[in-house]
Amino acid sequence: MAKKLKIVRLSDSVPMPRYALPGDAGFDLYVYERVTIAPGDRAAIQTGYKMEIPEGYVGIIYEKSGLSFKHGIITYGNVIDSGYRGEVRVGVMNLGKEAYTFEPGHKVAQMIIHSYEEVKFVEAKDGELSESERGARGFGSTGK
Repeated sequence: MAKKLKIVRLSDSVPMPRYALPGDAGFDLYVYERVTIAPGDRAAIQTGYKMEIPEGYVGIIYEKSGLSFKHGIITYGNVIDSGYRGEVRVGVMNLGKEAYTFEPGHKVAQMIIHSYEEVKFVEAKDGELSESERGARGFGSTGK
């Protein structure tokens, strides 16, 4: 049975979030106010929604592939915790070569609701972590 996600629209002009196609993991978020982002700039885009994400879940906001591939618009810093009740905003950056304008009602991003498990933190001393095949090898350590 699907979890319920309560949505408050701050204006009737803002479309309800929706899945574009059956089987989609992410549902679309829309723009509340007109915003133009110059190349290299970033903005917090208003969606015009408040929501109640169920406890034990988190909303993660991802790019729309068309915006990222065609225009260089990416999202960043978009973790919406279950206790947050303010307006959802989408952090976006324009990596493209031209300014991009979002109009009210345009799709800005997609959100996926993920379940998560809280962990308990246990402080350890260096050398007390278990061995692994990878060890401390970092960026690029697995090759091209």
